[in-house]
Amino acid sequence: MSKTMAIRIYENGGPEVMRYEDVAIGDPGPGEIRVKHTAIGVNYIDTYFRSGLYPAPSIPFTPGNEGAGVVTAVGEGVTRFKEGDRVAYAATLGSYAEERLLEADKVVATPDGVDDETAAAMMLKGMTAQYLLRRTYRVKKGDTILFHAAAGGVGLIACQWARHLGATVIGTVGSREKGELAMQNGCDHVIYYRDEDFAKRVDEITKGERCHVVYDGVGKATFPASLDCLRPFGMFASFGNASGAIEAFNLGLLAQKGSLYATRPTLFTHIAKRADLEEVAGELFDVVASGAVKIPVHHRAKLADAVDVHKALEGRETTGATVMSP
Repeated sequence: MSKTMAIRIYENGGPEVMRYEDVAIGDPGPGEIRVKHTAIGVNYIDTYFRSGLYPAPSIPFTPGNEGAGVVTAVGEGVTRFKEGDRVAYAATLGSYAEERLLEADKVVATPDGVDDETAAAMMLKGMTAQYLLRRTYRVKKGDTILFHAAAGGVGLIACQWARHLGATVIGTVGSREKGELAMQNGCDHVIYYRDEDFAKRVDEITKGERCHVVYDGVGKATFPASLDCLRPFGMFASFGNASGAIEAFNLGLLAQKGSLYATRPTLFTHIAKRADLEEVAGELFDVVASGAVKIPVHHRAKLADAVDVHKALEGRETTGATVMSP
């Protein structure tokens, strides 16, 4: 049994509940690998597990859902990977650590041409963008989409990708700086939600036609106005709760506002099967390798400073991806 440094949470709460400490790590069991992280991705969902909005399987636990690194040991029956292989993963709790054990089936090989920092920055956010744009509502040339928090980690990837697919992309942002960033990363139009009625602006921009789909990772603060941005038969895709959960959803609103569709998808469901994981990750790697989508890493920090990282994240002080190094 060896030791590794990790963030541990013994009770749910604010960023201050995270502790940086020694933890024991054993050898990988059957079907497992041990991975030494070179880069750790940070995502808003990490705050949900820390606060208790999303329950962790057990307490204490190590937060984090995304990372990249090198295989240091393989367990019995693992044939897909060997020591020294570069790998990346997402949607597997426990990444805020120098080294960890993982089920081999939850990990993908990092292809040549994608560095570890980029892989750690894009796995969860990029695969989220993939399932939203390619599975939840399959964006095609000529579509008009609204993406809330367009300058966030998922938003910057998704807006580039949607533009590449031929869509007209409208994004909401909270500041002029974020607006410029969104325009540089795929948005055709930006709406400053603090200063403008975003539903009214969507109506103006689209000349009353409105959007085929709204991608909403904000939640409470943008509902139900997001529904007013949709044309008849449009899709409301709610994939996050950055401003708090939507507390009540009257299905009758979907009828009143144009026979709309609504869904609450998660990445965990979309990559639960190995074949789906490989398809989703493979398409992400391809679009990044082609240069059509670039992965912006705007903030770097040490794992030991995870408390400050979460404070900045929840304070909406960040844009793009944040990556921690062990």
